[in-house]
Amino acid sequence: MPINLLMPDSSIPAPWGPFLKELDAVAAEQVDFHCIGGFVLTRQYGFMLETSDVDVLAIRPTPLLDQFLALGAKGSPLHRKHRIYLQLVTVIEAYPEEYEDRLSEMFPGALKHLRLLAPDPHDLVLMKVGRNSERDREGIKFLARKGLITSTELRTRYEKEMRPYIALPETRNDPVISLWQEMIDEEVAAQQHPDAAL
Repeated sequence: MPINLLMPDSSIPAPWGPFLKELDAVAAEQVDFHCIGGFVLTRQYGFMLETSDVDVLAIRPTPLLDQFLALGAKGSPLHRKHRIYLQLVTVIEAYPEEYEDRLSEMFPGALKHLRLLAPDPHDLVLMKVGRNSERDREGIKFLARKGLITSTELRTRYEKEMRPYIALPETRNDPVISLWQEMIDEEVAAQQHPDAAL
């Protein structure tokens, strides 16, 4: 598993820290949260975004999934107390086949039993290909400006690890990937030649 070099601070800021520590206190063994979405984009990669949920793609061991979702779900006592909730994301059509091999730990050592795992930036972006919202595109531009994603790697990973598993990708997903590649290249070019944008 890659070493987390982006956020060396192991403390979890409020309001997420107190919420997650209460979930951690319930665990009797190591539990891995595969976190995605705005929580990762803001806390792992530094994008400024208002978010009040912790989106997870998976919780391992899987038999504990329902227990933690019930404890931290929207409307639960923990949600009412901390104004943060845990949400399982089930609407993703596809995601990179090998994303688990590239997960990095967020806030290592901050919790006793829970491990918050974040996708590589390219994987995080590709998980949004089916939605392609304005907020998603702003996040992609931010990651490109930070030098965390490239259009070439995004295309390579999409073609190899996602496209074969998507029904009729040429009608929706392929054009989105092409659009995102153009956006990334434009952001990179603007960073390399800032005077050209004036």
